[in-house]
Amino acid sequence: MGRGGSRRLGCRASAAARPDSGRTSRRVRVTPLRAAFALVGVGCLLAGCASAGPDAAKKPKVAKDPKTHTTTQPSAVAAAGPVCPLTGTPAPNGQIPDRSALAVKVDNYLTARPQTGLTAADIIFEEPVEGGITRYVAVFQCHGASVVGDVRSARAIDVGILGEFGHPLIVHVGGIQPVIDSIAASPLKDFELGDYTSVMQHPAGRVAPYDTYTSTTAVWRMRPTASQPPQSVFSYSQTVPVGTPVQSVSIPFSNVAPVVWKYDANTRRFLRFYSATPDTLTNGVQNSASNVIVQFIGISYGPWVENSEGGVEVQANLATNASGRAIVFRDGVEIPAQWSRATLSQATSFTTTSGQPIAMQPGNTWVELVPTTVNVTTEP
Repeated sequence: MGRGGSRRLGCRASAAARPDSGRTSRRVRVTPLRAAFALVGVGCLLAGCASAGPDAAKKPKVAKDPKTHTTTQPSAVAAAGPVCPLTGTPAPNGQIPDRSALAVKVDNYLTARPQTGLTAADIIFEEPVEGGITRYVAVFQCHGASVVGDVRSARAIDVGILGEFGHPLIVHVGGIQPVIDSIAASPLKDFELGDYTSVMQHPAGRVAPYDTYTSTTAVWRMRPTASQPPQSVFSYSQTVPVGTPVQSVSIPFSNVAPVVWKYDANTRRFLRFYSATPDTLTNGVQNSASNVIVQFIGISYGPWVENSEGGVEVQANLATNASGRAIVFRDGVEIPAQWSRATLSQATSFTTTSGQPIAMQPGNTWVELVPTTVNVTTEP
């Protein structure tokens, strides 16, 4: 369910012809959102902060990622020179790369795990797609991944997610025609891997449709005119905001994506799990984030059919006079928030209920785009 079509090389199939790779067509129902937070009035975006104690001054451990030849993002680094626009951490070699943001659509179905290359991403959006499953929009700019994937098809809400990055490249394999048309009409720069087979990779041991990977360096090289760095979409600060201490946050998208984030005070990072199982990549490194934002969104389904089993496209307004509730998590604390965005090119604003901007911890950020019907809970 929700596979978004088979891997296509240089052609775009109609929705009716898109196989589902074994998923059922039953949509997973989630429980209605309950009043899960007894927090002082601040809006809705996932904002986590921990109190500034001895751990706040510790330099986080950096884990090597041999699959991507990069390191995991440091959680908090004092920047004396140029900083990466999407992380607030020091730019590599003291210079922001002259390249656009690059977004890779990465699968997150059970048989697509473990993924590769996500530790190099500056920001990762987890989006709901048909059938209660999720998919990633992994945004790279300051750092790249020599191998990232597996790469899957585009979705309608990708345009709303990525418009705030200027003219980003969106790397995907296929998509139904209405989605491809919406990308073409947007500021996004389409990069259909099926049209650039020379930058495809097919690692041993992977089977279709979960066997398509690429290299961010190779894609950037194919598009040398994509040379404009994006605007910063967050503000950053080493100062830990006032918030409610939390140990973990549970986001039950569905039975195939029971996401849990647990705070590790030693590294000042949130570690990602599926229930109690660590969410690890192909090299054994666990996904983690300096900041986790829960952005509640209203979703609808249709009118487009996504696959041969009848799964319909998930729609959400993320960019046109849009707003909602959020929660920001950083440094082990939870900050109730509001999010708002007036236009596609404008960055999403995350503020407290009193209207004060919420600064993120320097480092990588995961944005969880959570349907308002999903009951998110935290453990103090």
